[in-house]
Amino acid sequence: MLRALLKAIRPKQWAKNAIVLAAVVFDRQLPNPFSATSHSAIPLMRCLAGVFIFCLLSSSVYLINDIMDIEADRNHPVKKNRPIASGKLPIPVAILTAVVLSLLSFFAAASLSMTFFGIVAAYFIINLLYSKWLKHIPLLDVLILASGFVLRVAGGVSLIEVERFSPWLYVVTTLLALYLGFGKRRAELTTIQAGGLHTRKVLDGYTLPFLDQLITIVSSTTLITYSLYTFSAPNLPDNHTMMLTIPFVLYGIFRYLFLIQIKQDGGAPEDILFKDRPLQLAIILWGLSILLIFYFS
Repeated sequence: MLRALLKAIRPKQWAKNAIVLAAVVFDRQLPNPFSATSHSAIPLMRCLAGVFIFCLLSSSVYLINDIMDIEADRNHPVKKNRPIASGKLPIPVAILTAVVLSLLSFFAAASLSMTFFGIVAAYFIINLLYSKWLKHIPLLDVLILASGFVLRVAGGVSLIEVERFSPWLYVVTTLLALYLGFGKRRAELTTIQAGGLHTRKVLDGYTLPFLDQLITIVSSTTLITYSLYTFSAPNLPDNHTMMLTIPFVLYGIFRYLFLIQIKQDGGAPEDILFKDRPLQLAIILWGLSILLIFYFS
């Protein structure tokens, strides 16, 4: 049962919560051992604590969602193997775990910052509404998922004394989350049209041409917005070296588009992240270039 519980809280999806660290990285507050004026690790520690809290809370949300969807999951060819739907994890145990994780998250969030507590509470309430109603409404379902990423970024910002965190990053986060969300919906719809079982009602509001148009819009605006950020944000190097990171973002967006349209993949972005080597390399090189430009240039 412990193994089933570990699977049900979906630790693989905790990678999404690393976006909380965007505040400390892009506000250039990481401790730099090569700088005589930057040694404090407190902002980083606070943001890491924020990542941990979002991991606990998101796991609670996954448990609640699986409990609500138990009947639909039992009729799904893949989701029927989830711990709760398959019966490997008893519902009372899942409910108790969700309550404990939620309470721990709220208590820890309040101990860090009341603003952060408010953001965490908003994230939890929005996800409850999503699990019960909003995930059945086309367009709004993906917008709600994108809001979760924005709230994570805002949570990281609330944990540190922000100096010059650019609002452009909120827009980039929103657009990138929409891009991944519409890509996931496209993959799900492709599976259904290939003969898969239709278990998600919201897909009735989408068509492949419509999703392709949405993906084109958000991918294009993501690239434009990120490019604008690289030479207009207030805390970037004056020599515009941040623009050198644009090719990595460009390749990452193109690679994901290749995977969902040519390889017919993309049903779970976190799965792609852990198995697609070219995409992993692009993300690693992008991250290294950010650190080099911000902290060693």
